Amino acid sequence: MNQFRADLHVHTVLSPCAEVEMIPPLIVQEALERGIHLIAITDHNATGNIHAVMEAARGTDLTVLPGMELQTREEVHLLCLFETLEQAETWQKVVDSTLPDRSNNPEFFGEQFIVDASGDFIRREERLLIVSAEIGLDEAAVRVHALGGFAIPAHVDRKAFSLIANLGLVPPGFEALEISRHLKPTEAAVRYPQIRGYPLIQSGDVHRLEEFLGACEFHLDTPTLGEIRMALKNVGERTLILPS
Repeated sequence: MNQFRADLHVHTVLSPCAEVEMIPPLIVQEALERGIHLIAITDHNATGNIHAVMEAARGTDLTVLPGMELQTREEVHLLCLFETLEQAETWQKVVDSTLPDRSNNPEFFGEQFIVDASGDFIRREERLLIVSAEIGLDEAAVRVHALGGFAIPAHVDRKAFSLIANLGLVPPGFEALEISRHLKPTEAAVRYPQIRGYPLIQSGDVHRLEEFLGACEFHLDTPTLGEIRMALKNVGERTLILPS
């Protein structure tokens, strides 16, 4: 097995709450300088910058998985991870059909930039992305899985946009949960009994370069979503090690 430090929750300048520094070349550079070799791009309700980050990482030791941080009808954030860009773009069409038709107000919410692999401006995303889609948590998870993806409720310990804060429980059917940087993995099930027994990942929820965490140490054959799912189940010699 090969070792990969990972951060599976990374935003770009397409997310209005992300800093302007979150452009493809700087994301790739920062991850590699921190010894992180596997990331997922998970902008809010959007996939428009994934290809650019993949291109920026081409020829480097960084693997970029396509993803999205969906905000469901329940105002729960759900990481939607995919093996291929095509899967993510198909999911984008589903999400687009469920998003309210509201325009972004950059002065209030922040800019939503689509950029190329060099970080150069292509266009603004005019539709507001920080909003709940009209799709429920359970339905979203089922549809992500049907596309070959992996749905992981995000930062379940946070006081906003999380399962525990909004629902008070973990609905059945999820293979893993994400905890924030503010919770020690060894204390997670003690503080939140609802998550006991679930495999956990820990991510930086990176909105600025300094927030890369790389807490997940995966032992995988190859850096793919399928291998990650097997590591969370301890299949073969695949494992995930989190800091104590």
